Amino acid sequence: MNQAVLLEMKNITKTFPGVIALDKVNLQIRKQEIHALVGENGAGKSTLVNILSGVYPHGEYEGEIEFNGKPCAFTGIKQSEKAGIVIIHQELTLSPYLSIAENMFIGDERARYNIINWDKTREDALIYMKKLGMDENPNTQVNKLGVGKQQLVEIAKALAKNARVLILDEPTSALNEKDSEHLLQILQELRDQHDISSVIISHKLNEIAAVAGRITILRDGRTIETLEVERDAKGKASISEDRIIKGMVGREITDRFPGRGNTAGDVVFEIQNWTVFNPDNPERKKLDDINITVRAGEVVGLAGLVGAGRTELATSIFGRHYGARISGKTIIHGKEVNLSTIPRAIENGIAYVTEDRKEYGLVLIESIKENTTLAKLKKIAKGSVINDHEEILAAEEYRKKLNTKTPSILQLAGNLSGGNQQKVVLSKWLFSDPRILILDEPTRGIDVGAKHEIYLIINELAARGMACILISSELPEVIGMSDRIYVMSEGRITAELPGRTSTQEEIMRYILSN
Repeated sequence: MNQAVLLEMKNITKTFPGVIALDKVNLQIRKQEIHALVGENGAGKSTLVNILSGVYPHGEYEGEIEFNGKPCAFTGIKQSEKAGIVIIHQELTLSPYLSIAENMFIGDERARYNIINWDKTREDALIYMKKLGMDENPNTQVNKLGVGKQQLVEIAKALAKNARVLILDEPTSALNEKDSEHLLQILQELRDQHDISSVIISHKLNEIAAVAGRITILRDGRTIETLEVERDAKGKASISEDRIIKGMVGREITDRFPGRGNTAGDVVFEIQNWTVFNPDNPERKKLDDINITVRAGEVVGLAGLVGAGRTELATSIFGRHYGARISGKTIIHGKEVNLSTIPRAIENGIAYVTEDRKEYGLVLIESIKENTTLAKLKKIAKGSVINDHEEILAAEEYRKKLNTKTPSILQLAGNLSGGNQQKVVLSKWLFSDPRILILDEPTRGIDVGAKHEIYLIINELAARGMACILISSELPEVIGMSDRIYVMSEGRITAELPGRTSTQEEIMRYILSN
């Protein structure tokens, strides 16, 4: 492994009005290295990356950047990319209706005299796709690809810019386990075969421990430490997840999945013979004869791979905003209820915390106050007039209950960290007075400290008698938080298992048994 330094950021300090975002942060990336950058939400990771990419140009921060031994003063993204530093963001930046080849060369078209050479475009695309093991036709429209393949297109796009350092922000947050393993393997191949270093920003500590050579930990805008990762003959890392967590949060979290002392009560919610067809292909079943029950004070987990039908189940129940030719019964406290619209679902006490909080969970350009009351405005309104005083009291109440870190409830939701945004989404639905809470990937893209807080909130809600359904792609989370687990595969329930005593291997066996 080449130990020469490729990129170094020295004593980087960045301030915003009233806030020191970064305080003399140091980061060193070696040649042929996979380097992990970890920290809680708000630790300064994004600010550091934005400085490196030129989003915050030279002159707006203190400190020095050296790349390949030369000082850098980037004033924009194009400059950093030209130098060979390319960032792949968590939200993919692909144009869904353009082809793989077109996406790869947006802004860098294979053209002469302003006329695009399509043969050259496809030919060059195939070169970079081959490096990543992609065998698709470069003319394939991007929206026809799965999320894992789309992530590879982003990497191919970066390689086409002659990247020497790839910076990947939560690259596996939306991927299933198989696609995640494939992506990490590709990063190792790029390191070993093409001398490309990578910086991974991720909250999935098991993946970091699996591939990173070194781990830099940020906390409260400062560099806490950089850990060297050694591996034994079997490839097992010398650094444990608990050791990384201790550096991130400044303390040991002794129980990542806090226990619950309450016992489940009577059945609150039942789904009987629930069958849903694909709205884009009405002859194809998406869910086939689903039957589940949830008791008061119980957390029921839904486990399965991406595409198993977990989110489709949640969204077809919650106001039927997914699916065609839906049949079956939804029963609350022994009585069949009509959940055919979202207002009816809310009125019957069902809340749905979506997996995509930015797209569907929040209005990012509105304040915490306005987001908190959004699901049930009539609680604070008389006719069409909202009582501003009551809205403020409600927002403050839930800010305190959920310990949302913000200077004010007037703060825009889009300016909060991922963990605090998730707390506002929870506040919104708790304000609607639900009896049944469906949580779809509630900890996706948030750090371990914020995850622990979300787990405590879920436990508190269960202790109050709420019936909770937890959808998660992280099997340790499903096992650690659930009283019972339903395993789904290809739109069917393949097993019902106990919570904390189940194993990942057992769940995977039922996932793959259909």
